[in-house]
Amino acid sequence: MSKIKWVMDPAHSEIVFKVRHMMITNVSGTFNEFEGTMLASESDFSDAEISFEASLASVNTRNEQRDGHLVSPDFFDVENYPKLSFQSTSFVKKQNNEYIMKGNMNLHGITKEIELEVEYTGTAIDPWGQVKSGFEIFGSLNRFDYELNWNAKAEDGTVVLDQTIKIAINAQLVKQL
Repeated sequence: MSKIKWVMDPAHSEIVFKVRHMMITNVSGTFNEFEGTMLASESDFSDAEISFEASLASVNTRNEQRDGHLVSPDFFDVENYPKLSFQSTSFVKKQNNEYIMKGNMNLHGITKEIELEVEYTGTAIDPWGQVKSGFEIFGSLNRFDYELNWNAKAEDGTVVLDQTIKIAINAQLVKQL
């Protein structure tokens, strides 16, 4: 059976990240420019192959100064590493609508395997006849694994930024005919 292509709908999807700041709160951000695809032949998506990428220059934390720092060589270094990308290596059904997805995340010129939890949230047909499926994807990565090492110390000696980055992706995919 041939695989069906699904394309991420950027108007109804988002890539969100959170990092602990001052070790007391989380600061979140999104990427405004991204794209993703899924190939699957099984109706339960158990054979899905998923890929996505985001433009790091499109980072948005609702703070222009912080966004400027994130695209600088201290963090993303977008002049040398303009995109983050992900390619799944496995998509295994745990139970009901829950999956474990493993894949290779490339960020800052470094590729590491990560594991993400995926929840399939349903399929519907929109008013224009497009078939759409929803997925919520959660996980984390260690930013030091990707040489995103910048940090500073607060007055009490704690670090300003945690090394763990939490990821949440809400993806609405459109079936391609």
